[in-house]
Amino acid sequence: MTSMRGGLSLKQGSALDRYFMISERGSNLSREIRGGFATFFAMSYIVVLNPLILSGADSSGATLGFPAVAAVTAFVAGILTILMGAWAKHPFAMATGLGVNAFVAVTVSTNPGLTWPDVMGLVVISGITMLILVLTGFRTAVFKAVPDGLKTAIVVGIGLFIALIGLVNAGFVRRIPDVAGTTVPVGLGFDGKLLGWPTLVFVFGLILTIALVVRKVKGAILIGIISSTVLAVILEFTLHIGPSFDGKNVNPQGWSLVAPTFTEWAAPDLSLIGKANPLGAFDHLGFVAASLLAFVILLSIFFDAMGTMVGLANEAGTVDEKGNIPNVDRVLMVDAVGAIAGGGASVSSNQIYVESGAGIGEGARTGLASIVTGLLFLVAMFFTPLINLVPFEAVAPALVVVGFMMVSQVGRIDWQDWGIAIPAFLTFTLMPFTYSIANGLGAGFVAFVLIRTFQGRSRDVHPLMWAVAAAFLLFFAIGPIEQALGIH
Repeated sequence: MTSMRGGLSLKQGSALDRYFMISERGSNLSREIRGGFATFFAMSYIVVLNPLILSGADSSGATLGFPAVAAVTAFVAGILTILMGAWAKHPFAMATGLGVNAFVAVTVSTNPGLTWPDVMGLVVISGITMLILVLTGFRTAVFKAVPDGLKTAIVVGIGLFIALIGLVNAGFVRRIPDVAGTTVPVGLGFDGKLLGWPTLVFVFGLILTIALVVRKVKGAILIGIISSTVLAVILEFTLHIGPSFDGKNVNPQGWSLVAPTFTEWAAPDLSLIGKANPLGAFDHLGFVAASLLAFVILLSIFFDAMGTMVGLANEAGTVDEKGNIPNVDRVLMVDAVGAIAGGGASVSSNQIYVESGAGIGEGARTGLASIVTGLLFLVAMFFTPLINLVPFEAVAPALVVVGFMMVSQVGRIDWQDWGIAIPAFLTFTLMPFTYSIANGLGAGFVAFVLIRTFQGRSRDVHPLMWAVAAAFLLFFAIGPIEQALGIH
């Protein structure tokens, strides 16, 4: 028997269908392939952005090198995403985590005496620690201890976060510098006005994508991305708009990061793989200071990934009636390996990407989509023009639409139970407002434990939630602790 489902033919019961459970999850080959492409386009910017974030010099004056970081970022993301799809069988793509790489670049690497191999060694240690927590079942147990209301809040928070990322990346919403003398952190466009052709590309893409989605057109999100990219390329090649920042000059009406352009072919430089030094930070900073830095990295990658996984699985409809995610141990295992591999390859911890929601919104439900995304990342090592042709403004509409889809689950939260409602509110508001999934999770978990205690219902709190709340209190107090210990 062959299933068409409006896409490529798929023989139900075939080895491919059985392995990935394509028909069982209500999908088909067309949706998985489209979803894989949509996810790749939505997150391919990391190949350009990660080298920029990790571009600084260490204490010895050495740098990692832009070409090498770009190539290894794509390589590690490709391998891990394929592993996630082939083994864990979920449409979750992986790449260097933005929160962790920024922390590593801005906070950790600035410690006197640390070199880039020492810094990445701390990421490796954090990943090994997390792998041990997965193998012992602790990480899975924490996931199961989270109340359903908070899990729903995680989905909503990630939806808001994705939407904000899209709006900011497109320049539709922009940060307002403190020197402006205002208490408003963000505003509409530039100086309260929508300016520039890139903004037009975003608006065009958003209207088109919404129209296609409400009309239930197959491939709506991918069509929106491709159409917006074509418009962006035409505008750039005719008007020569340029990027918003070229390293020296600021152009508020330029493309957010990637100006659509073709670049020359270059063989990928994978020389950074294996350069990390796991014990270097302990030699230079001492056991306590190095352990504290590794602990902060561990907390971030531990909870960011868990929150993202919950949100994406709910959106994909792969969560069963008991709130369990199929192969959750494998998902968490690959994520832990991502931290080790990312650190070992000197591109920082790799983790599940919220932009996977673009593929899920396109209909992806299985690991086959992740394999498509992973293969595209490996191809991207050799053909960087494929990445540089797609600006943020062309992808952002997909993130906004997917954000709406995820936020729509807010009605599942019990708003009459303030012990859930208030923590849920803090969870899904702080994720976008602090630009961190971990911050939102931490505030929600701590609030849940405290409010249940205030209500005289402390027995309703799972023991692991007490432990997690305590860990987050330490996480939020890391600034005073570092000052007390004299850590830079």
